Amino acid sequence: MPVLTAFAAGLMFGLGLIVSGMSDPAKVLGFLDLAGAWDPSLALVMAGAVAVGRVAFRLFRDRSRSLLGMPLQMPTARQIDRRLLAGSALFGIGWGLAGICPGPALVLLGAGSTPGMLFTAGLLGGMAAFEAHRRRRETPRP
Repeated sequence: MPVLTAFAAGLMFGLGLIVSGMSDPAKVLGFLDLAGAWDPSLALVMAGAVAVGRVAFRLFRDRSRSLLGMPLQMPTARQIDRRLLAGSALFGIGWGLAGICPGPALVLLGAGSTPGMLFTAGLLGGMAAFEAHRRRRETPRP
């Protein structure tokens, strides 16, 4: 059942990205172009997502299990540190250059889009590089 629920949630998220136009890199870049023909529609989509998320977090704040009985894994980190700021900056730079972030990249990948494929390959490569770097740092040296 959890796999089916995850599939349904992902499908709904992907359809929402398509219907709202947020899987189109040009639409996203239009939002980021403050000096040109600025398109505020992404801000409205984000505001709607934040509102839904806020309600969900409020409803499940004191619960330890989801409605399907799975354990809830709520975020525990509260500090803003150098790693968070650096990661956020890298994410924002990549998003601004490509007009794509991970969710829309998967929609584009499913559509067979070359930019989606390239972005997803870069995303996976970056994740692998980070993991290799993390493991090297955590491995005790002789």
